[in-house]
Amino acid sequence: MVQRVSTGSPFEATFGYSRAVRHEDTVYVSGTTGYDYATMTMPDDVGQQAANALATIDKALKEAGSSIQDTVRVVYYVGDRDDVNAVVAAVGPVFKDIRPAASMLIVQMIEAGMKIEIEVTARIGAAQN
Repeated sequence: MVQRVSTGSPFEATFGYSRAVRHEDTVYVSGTTGYDYATMTMPDDVGQQAANALATIDKALKEAGSSIQDTVRVVYYVGDRDDVNAVVAAVGPVFKDIRPAASMLIVQMIEAGMKIEIEVTARIGAAQN
């Protein structure tokens, strides 16, 4: 069984991808930036961008039958090394008890206003184990 999840972002159609894809008990969530999809705005603050990205990710996971608590792997793509502490402050409280495998890379973003992109893999039921 393969289930594709869309958040309605115009980028999904333009780039040709799904926000998340569920295959059996695993959900793969595409790299997610800090857009507020309700207003199609990008906040300037990297911490708020991270919070927006995590909210979008959790929504996609829930639609696929999972949740952020089932995260087993997270990858952070950060546009500026000076933003790392602010990113940690934003994501740490979310993942401190989940403790997924994690990587963080400093990268050049595709748009100047983007400061972070977050990608996760979740296993349905992982939170119960």
